[in-house]
Amino acid sequence: MSQIYPIGGGKGGVGKSFITASLGALLAKWGKKVVLIDLDLGGSNLHTLLGINDQQGGINRFLDKTEKNLENTAVSTVIQNLFFISSSLCSMEIANLLHAHKLKIINAIQKLSFDYILLDLGTGTNFNTLDFFLTSNQGIFICTPEPTAIENSFRFIKAVYLRKLKHIVKRHSFNSAVKKAIIRPNHEAVTSPDIIEIVLKHDPDRENFLRNSLSKFKSKFILNQFRKNLDPTIGYKIEDLCNRHFYSNFQFLGNVGYDVRIHDSVLSKKIFVHRYPYTPPAIDMKKIAEKIINNRPSVSLTGEIS
Repeated sequence: MSQIYPIGGGKGGVGKSFITASLGALLAKWGKKVVLIDLDLGGSNLHTLLGINDQQGGINRFLDKTEKNLENTAVSTVIQNLFFISSSLCSMEIANLLHAHKLKIINAIQKLSFDYILLDLGTGTNFNTLDFFLTSNQGIFICTPEPTAIENSFRFIKAVYLRKLKHIVKRHSFNSAVKKAIIRPNHEAVTSPDIIEIVLKHDPDRENFLRNSLSKFKSKFILNQFRKNLDPTIGYKIEDLCNRHFYSNFQFLGNVGYDVRIHDSVLSKKIFVHRYPYTPPAIDMKKIAEKIINNRPSVSLTGEIS
């Protein structure tokens, strides 16, 4: 069964494409069949990190029905077992993706026959990005340790969580009062605690179902561009905070160190972990990739397994 990992975050420049390319390269080198899909619609650049210049099209061929099967648009890369589906040749209007096209892409992704499917998402909290992140129940947030990036990441996490809550309520049999409160005509902001309280008030028998549904949603996150002078436990503190405030599970995968050679690898259009395999960031990425393959639980600040 394919493992789908959407990779997103609330702020641009945190290294989502770098992490996607690095994880994909490592998993492929370890014998896994991997496909990377550029879903940063309107701002795609993953092909540059992979060193792919001669593009034959990807998602655009699938949407215009030139190719009926999304898997047939995947092209090979310089690394064996690593494939790529581009969106760079899509029209400029692709950022405003039609709902039907979004569902078509999501359904096709879920049918792909790869060991690992990594989705490189755009920034922001528009519905397309949030729904792509919810393609599976396990997504990866990328963040840098700056206050603004952490703040934007929390905003993205809350937006994804709220979108997940709304999906659950809309698609299952909840009291009409609950559904009416969720789908507000004046577009007032509804927070996740509001929804839980609404369910408790109008449909208490569905509380356990809602909690169990949310518990299946397991998010992971990575702190990128991490410098040595920073507190190495920041990630675990964020993990603890998220697990205390949400009904889903959050796991910190690790820090990826800052290295000027990452910029050099981007300029040379080479995958960093392939070109500099023994550098600290590459070793950090290997540890994270091992956790993903082994699905290891993380160790909390108290030393307990979470």
